Amino acid sequence: MVLPQVVSREEWLAARLKLLAQEKEVMRAQDAVTARRAELPMVRVDKDYVFEGPTGKVNLVDLFEGRHQLLVYHFMFHPGWENGCPSCSFTIDSVGRLEHLHAEDTTLVLVSRAPLAKLERFRARMEWTIPWYSSAGTGFNYDFHVTNDESVAPVEYNYKDKATLARDAAYRLHGDGQGLSVFVHEDDAVFHTYSTYGRGTEVMMSTYHYLDLTPRGRRRYVNEIPYHDTYGSEADHSHHAHH
Repeated sequence: MVLPQVVSREEWLAARLKLLAQEKEVMRAQDAVTARRAELPMVRVDKDYVFEGPTGKVNLVDLFEGRHQLLVYHFMFHPGWENGCPSCSFTIDSVGRLEHLHAEDTTLVLVSRAPLAKLERFRARMEWTIPWYSSAGTGFNYDFHVTNDESVAPVEYNYKDKATLARDAAYRLHGDGQGLSVFVHEDDAVFHTYSTYGRGTEVMMSTYHYLDLTPRGRRRYVNEIPYHDTYGSEADHSHHAHH
């Protein structure tokens, strides 16, 4: 393990104060971005999406559970997979008690393309209590650009079109990606206010934020992180197949 340089307490304090000034700059910039995000215009959602949940068929408005704000984490779970995406699982492992969101009139749910039976089985394995809905048979994933299939809709991810994505090796032109979308329910209508993709979803990854405070930082890319119940096993040292 490579450690930082050893210095006197006075030298450390001088370096810490210099970093603190930078941290304050970042915080002020983040506060400004947060304010701009809250002021984004919104788009009415007119499509009648039908999801399958534990209680049966439900509409988008039902996902709010009677609240006025809805966060949808687009969890990568291809219908042909037996397990959910490991990096999305890492993200959801960081979700705290939902009561705090509920007290702020906000609901958080997961939505995936896989059939409900697979979602329920994997949710039980991961010991999550967060509501999870299947969007199988709907255009939801395609309309919010977390699934790319050119035979269904034009390729787009992270606000980049096919040509732009093709120039960046980090992106795939087919299949699923993670995302986080925000909706508002007001006057019997649902509105879309915000979506973020890729590293934008790191806002949910508290483990990463903790590690960012340490000298070693993040030692694994998010797609190299195993399921929490496989640490110490052979699967912890290799890429994890979904099938």
